[in-house]
Amino acid sequence: MENKELKTNNIENKYGIEYTKVGDYYLPNLVLKKEKIELNKYGRMRLKFLKENKKAEYTIMFVNGTLNKHLKETQETAQERIDLIIEQLKQQNNLTEEMKNKDQLYWVSMMNNFKNTAEEIILNELIYV
Repeated sequence: MENKELKTNNIENKYGIEYTKVGDYYLPNLVLKKEKIELNKYGRMRLKFLKENKKAEYTIMFVNGTLNKHLKETQETAQERIDLIIEQLKQQNNLTEEMKNKDQLYWVSMMNNFKNTAEEIILNELIYV
């Protein structure tokens, strides 16, 4: 609960930081810039991992304002790598679009297998490190 009588006007020092006097103390008016980005599955997974397992790294990136850039780069890299790995697995296993028309169930099951394999690789390479 704030007591409005205790707060006084802002004070600016030579460094450009504004302060508010609350009681006997001067507290800095610090506000972090809010940058709105949309995170996909891999960005959210990386964010959760950092918050739960790499708290120091998360805090440093958050305070420095580099967290969103890191998450965006991670999710873009993850998606590119997954697409590349799936294409490589399709070529290695001779899975073609023609096969999709002949035996759709087999084609779908192989694509799901390739996607799961690619995601497992990405999680170990990019997300959970």
